[in-house]
Amino acid sequence: MSVTHLGTKTPGDPAAAEASITAAAARFGAIVHRETVPPRAPWSRVLKAGEVLTIVDLDGNQAVDFLAYDAHDHSRAYSAQATLQEQDSVFLTTGSVLRDNEGEALLVIAADGVGRHDTLGGACSRESNTLRYGHHTYAQHACADNFINELSKYGMGKRDQVSNINWFMNVPVDPDGALGIVDGISAPGLALSLRAEKDTLAVVSNCPQINNPCNGFDPSRVEMVVHRG
Repeated sequence: MSVTHLGTKTPGDPAAAEASITAAAARFGAIVHRETVPPRAPWSRVLKAGEVLTIVDLDGNQAVDFLAYDAHDHSRAYSAQATLQEQDSVFLTTGSVLRDNEGEALLVIAADGVGRHDTLGGACSRESNTLRYGHHTYAQHACADNFINELSKYGMGKRDQVSNINWFMNVPVDPDGALGIVDGISAPGLALSLRAEKDTLAVVSNCPQINNPCNGFDPSRVEMVVHRG
């Protein structure tokens, strides 16, 4: 697995973020919820069918780990296998349909300002941190912790955590099939919008990883905006 270095980020241009949010509102409808998720924090919300969730990378190069479940049947969860098989691509972008383990659509990417998003890199955990970066990292907070804590609010636990999406994360696939975690291709104010095809529970870990470039070694904020048209 290849790793390259980006460096410490500075707060992004608020005007760029507001422009993305204004454009999304013009296209997808009135804003019914808006919240800034701090670095390293979890977030969740049930999206009603037809609602659109816009995720804004406020400061650039911030990975946002993401899970999705049928809001009325949590056993129907986002499936990387079903999603990738149907679209015949390992990356997600505008038009990609996020499917559950029965092949039904949960969400559709209605707009994407970045170009591609990762489905293979997985979520950081204490165990994977230890394996990749050494035993001194075991105490560091990880996405797996965020997911378990947030899922517990809905009566779910570790066994309910499925493979996740990494919005904004750049994980190219090398010719030999190896994965690389490299500098992000996002920038301050860039966004993507997800339309709920059915009532869907969206669960986010605003990634706390500091050991590889997925966050520029400096986790930062993201904005969650829900539209109802």
